[in-house]
Amino acid sequence: MQVANGGRRGFLVKAGVVSASLFNPAPFALVWAQHSDGALRLLRLPKIALVIGNGDYKDAPVLKNPLNDAAAIADVLRQTGFQVTLVQNAPRPQMVASLQAYTAALASKKCVGLFYFAGHGLQLAWRNYLLPVDAGIDRIGDVAKQGVDVGGLMESLGKASNAMNMVILDACRENPFGKDSGPEHKGLSQMDAPPSTLLAYATSPGNVASDGTGAHGLYTENLLREIRVKDAKIEDVFKRVRLAVRRKSNGEQIPWESTSLEDDFYFLPPENLRKLSEAEREQLFKEEAAIWDRARNATALAPVEDYLRRYPNGNFSEVAQLKLDRMLAQQGEKPIAVAPASGNPYTKGSASADSRYTVGDTYSYRTIDTLTKVVADRPVIHTVRQVSDDKVFFESGLVTDLLGNELEFSNGMKLSAAQRYPLEYSVGKRWSTRYTEVSPRGGVGQVLFELHVAARETITVPAGSFNAFRIEGIGHVNYPGMYMSAALKLWVAPDQVRRPVATELFRKNNFRILVSDRNELVSFRQA
Repeated sequence: MQVANGGRRGFLVKAGVVSASLFNPAPFALVWAQHSDGALRLLRLPKIALVIGNGDYKDAPVLKNPLNDAAAIADVLRQTGFQVTLVQNAPRPQMVASLQAYTAALASKKCVGLFYFAGHGLQLAWRNYLLPVDAGIDRIGDVAKQGVDVGGLMESLGKASNAMNMVILDACRENPFGKDSGPEHKGLSQMDAPPSTLLAYATSPGNVASDGTGAHGLYTENLLREIRVKDAKIEDVFKRVRLAVRRKSNGEQIPWESTSLEDDFYFLPPENLRKLSEAEREQLFKEEAAIWDRARNATALAPVEDYLRRYPNGNFSEVAQLKLDRMLAQQGEKPIAVAPASGNPYTKGSASADSRYTVGDTYSYRTIDTLTKVVADRPVIHTVRQVSDDKVFFESGLVTDLLGNELEFSNGMKLSAAQRYPLEYSVGKRWSTRYTEVSPRGGVGQVLFELHVAARETITVPAGSFNAFRIEGIGHVNYPGMYMSAALKLWVAPDQVRRPVATELFRKNNFRILVSDRNELVSFRQA
C-alpha cells in the first residue's frame, strides 16, 4: 500500500502548522467507548445457558467424559451468573424439547445465551448434527432423521434476536458408526456464525478431538480453567484455550471459532469497567510492547507463548502467532489443515496468510485518486530481492513482515510493528493495531486502528478477478499539532496472491480529505 507518495500526499511534512485544538476527539477513543458501553449493556442483561452432555450411547461407542464435562461447565456458568439448564444422556425428543425451550427463553428475555454440547457429532452434506443417546445410524439417510441439526439451532437463534449468543460444540470425535454407515468426512463442517454469535468447535473443521484421558475432555478441561480467569474478554478466553490445547496435543488438535461479535463480553468482568484515559492506554501499550520485544527477539518458545497468553488479541498477536507457528514447525509439529470449504453454502470459508515469499516475486500496482479518478502515470513495481526470518525486502525499497504488513515504504516512510494484515482470514474476525509512523522528513505520528474482516467477495482489478477477503479499518493518526481521522480497506486473497489485491486509504482533518488513494494489482509473478 503506497501512502505519502509525493504531490498532494506530501501533507505529512506540514504537520505542526495547524493547532491540534481545531480537531475532534480521536475516533479510536469513540470506538473504545462504544465497546465499553456494549460490554456494560451485556453485563446488565440476564444470562441463560443450556448445557447438554451425552455419553451413554445405545448404538455407538460410550464416551466417558461428556457427562463430567457438561456438569462442570454447568457449575462454572452458575458461578459466573448464568441460569443453567443441565441435560444429560438425552434421547432425541428431550434434546429437541430442551432446545425449543431454550430458544424461546432467549426470544422472551432478549438476554445473553450460551449453548454447550459434549457428545457425538457428525457432518453430512455440509450440515452438522449432534447425536442424542438413542440415535442408531444404519445408513447415511438416518443422520438427518435421528440427529439434531445445528443449522436449525442457528436459525432459531437468529429468530430469537437476543443480544448475544455463544455456541460451544465439544462434539468433533470420530464417526461413531463406522465407515460403512457414516459420512465420508471427519469431525464437523465449517459454519459462519450468525449475527452477534460466537461459534466454537473443540477442533478445526474436518478434524477430530480427543475425549481426554482424565476426568474431562482436553478441550473442556482448558475451557473450564480459562472461564475462571477474571477480567478476560470472551475472545481472549477462547484463544487461550486454543493455544493450550494445541500445545498439549502437540498440534494434533487446534480449536476453532467463528465470530460475529461486536461487543466485549466477560464471564468474570473487571470490578470497574470503564473507559481508560489516554495515559492509561499509553502505559498499557508500553508494557505490552516490552513483553513483545522480548518475544520478538527470542529463540525459545517460552517468551512467545508468554506473550500470547498475556495478550491473545494484542497489538502484536498476529505476528506472534506466525512466529510460534514457524518455531513449532521447526520442532517437528505437523499442523492439521482445516477441511476445504469449497461448495459449502454455510460459510465464506477461511484462509491463512501465505508467507512463502521467494526472491524474484513481483507485484505491480496502479494508483488512483478516488476523488479525481486520476491514475498515476507510472505503476509501482515491487520485486522481492531478499527474504529474512521475519522480513521481506523489495527492490523498490518496500519492506514488509512475512504477513505483508509494511515496515518501510518506497518514499522513506517507516512504521513500527503494524498489524493490518492478520495470519488467519475469516469473515467476522476482529483485531486492533497501534504503531508509530515516521514521515520521510522525520515527523513522528501515533497510529491506531480497529480492523475486521467485513466480507468475502469477488473483486476485479487489472490483474484479474479474485475471491478476496475485505478488511475494513477505522482509526486515527496523531502528529504533534495535527490530528487526522483515518480509514482503510484492504482486499486480500491469500490463497491466490501473497500481496494485497487492492487497497484504499483515506485520511482527513476537519477541513479536507488529505489522502484518498486506491491501489490496484495490475500484474504479479510469484513462485
